[in-house]
Amino acid sequence: MHSYVSLTISDLWIERDERDLCKGLSFEVHSGDVLRVLGENGAGKSSLLKVIAGVITPLEGQIHYSGRDVTQDRSLLQENALYIGHFAGVKRLLTVEENLRWYCPTVLSSELECTLTHLGLLSFLDSPVQTLSAGQVRRVALARLWLSKKALWLLDEPFASLDDKGIVILEDHIRQHVSLGGLVVLTTHQNLRSISSRDVVLSL
Repeated sequence: MHSYVSLTISDLWIERDERDLCKGLSFEVHSGDVLRVLGENGAGKSSLLKVIAGVITPLEGQIHYSGRDVTQDRSLLQENALYIGHFAGVKRLLTVEENLRWYCPTVLSSELECTLTHLGLLSFLDSPVQTLSAGQVRRVALARLWLSKKALWLLDEPFASLDDKGIVILEDHIRQHVSLGGLVVLTTHQNLRSISSRDVVLSL
């Protein structure tokens, strides 16, 4: 069970290639919420997540996490947030196990095996990631969601490359996470069914 968390964005201004992606953007979400950021390619969905995660800096605006201003110092947010970008972010020459132990060095073998069994990846434990399909690589990246204890998930197109079964597995896990007090912000261009009773939609 996570303690209560919130994310407040105020008057955010994001520019890329001298083009405004958003200006004056404000919203607030809380524990139990799933914020789905919708928009066409190039609308600024990925940039918004990168700004929240501290990967890029906005021109203007404030970010508060659980009431504390983290606009300049993202250390508090980074301690409590898991960011998974549109690209898998896994090391293709390493095995599945090596990748996950790199990101989660304290994970127990039993927990790792349970997670990979749930995701249909246990038989690929010792396989180099470069030998896997695109959908399997995506599942390796998303396995961090099962192994992480962080309250805030920032997920850029998490359903990309997943088959129908993979989508259902991920939706169920997101639903479980927010039911325990977690908070999820995700981008998507897909018209997916509602994940939770507290879905919030933001269109860019």
